[in-house]
Amino acid sequence: MNIDQLLSANAKSMRRSAIRDLLKVAVKPEIISFGGGFPSPETFPIEELKKIMMDIMNEQGAAALQYGSTEGDVSLRKEISKLYNDEHLNIPIENILITTASQQAIDLLSRIFIDPGDVIVCGLPSYLGALQAFWSYQCHPYGLRHNNGLEEAVNALVAAGKKPKFIYSIPDFQNPSGETMTVEERQYVVSVAEKYDLLIIEDSPYKQIRFEGESLPTMYSMCPDRVVLLGTFSKTFVPGFRLGWVVAANNIIEKLIVAKQSADLCTPIFNQMVAARYLQSGMFNKNLEKIKSLYKHKKNIMIKAFEDYMPEGVTWTNPQGGLFLFLNLPPQYDTRELFDLAIKENVAFVIGEAFHCDDSGKNTMRLNFSYASDDKIVEGVKRLAAAIQVLYKRKGN
Repeated sequence: MNIDQLLSANAKSMRRSAIRDLLKVAVKPEIISFGGGFPSPETFPIEELKKIMMDIMNEQGAAALQYGSTEGDVSLRKEISKLYNDEHLNIPIENILITTASQQAIDLLSRIFIDPGDVIVCGLPSYLGALQAFWSYQCHPYGLRHNNGLEEAVNALVAAGKKPKFIYSIPDFQNPSGETMTVEERQYVVSVAEKYDLLIIEDSPYKQIRFEGESLPTMYSMCPDRVVLLGTFSKTFVPGFRLGWVVAANNIIEKLIVAKQSADLCTPIFNQMVAARYLQSGMFNKNLEKIKSLYKHKKNIMIKAFEDYMPEGVTWTNPQGGLFLFLNLPPQYDTRELFDLAIKENVAFVIGEAFHCDDSGKNTMRLNFSYASDDKIVEGVKRLAAAIQVLYKRKGN
């Protein structure tokens, strides 16, 4: 049966993940993959979770296996509120909604704010999962590099009758670039949003994984009535639990609750109860220090391997936290062509073009440094450098 005539306009606007499609060919055991956004399994607190899970089943088994509230478990929301104490933010639990990871939060926000044909402003590059959500609701993302010319761009869009619904930003250790916005850059984005009465979606999955430098304030702390702050435990706890959250003004939270009720009713209560007890125990903060130390170590190994093996003309970002960095070839090269050569060398990455809403970034690629072992990071960089050399020769350079 041909279902095309039955599909909604939203379904026809959906785009497959370039990451998932490309990495289907990278599943062979001999391939070293820098492609996925996987945390290191070394950071998973398996033994601690075994005990917590058993305690919950013994003490609250029936409640743990029942439906929960759409808003989320009260004890978990209280613990999330405490996470922001370091920023001197007093966030009531009524302003926190638990979601099925932050990807659901992005989808729900797209659902309640985006109409077909709407425009939003985002980075060049920007998180592919967010772009997919925006596209699926027939939105037109307008990309800017480092928010350069943000006010001029918004002003032009408003003048053309295309006022953006919101600005989408990942200020800390951005996915995919690994770059971090300065305090001044954050203040600039907030000032533009205030001037043009725009919402800001501040996606913050990596902020807690800062292993160098000083922590910077969230945009939410600068303007809580205008900023929607997203968080997740996928990178700092366990990704398989699919636990995220939204911090926002009450009127936004209420709309998100209604949207979530039609999506999945509630996030699994058992996962929330386990996470809450883990945070209450103090083990979360202890393990977070382990994560930061490990990822700094792995990032430094990758950077050193770049310095030792990458051919002339290749540049890269050097993040102070997170899981990713960006590699840039000279502008005349295409990393989609490089990908095929890299697979022959048994190494994989994600093409940077996938993160650009305007199809630019063809000479870029995203690499993950958190997952592979130390030896495989070095060997993988060697293989990638060899593939780049082949590409150089193919192009006569």
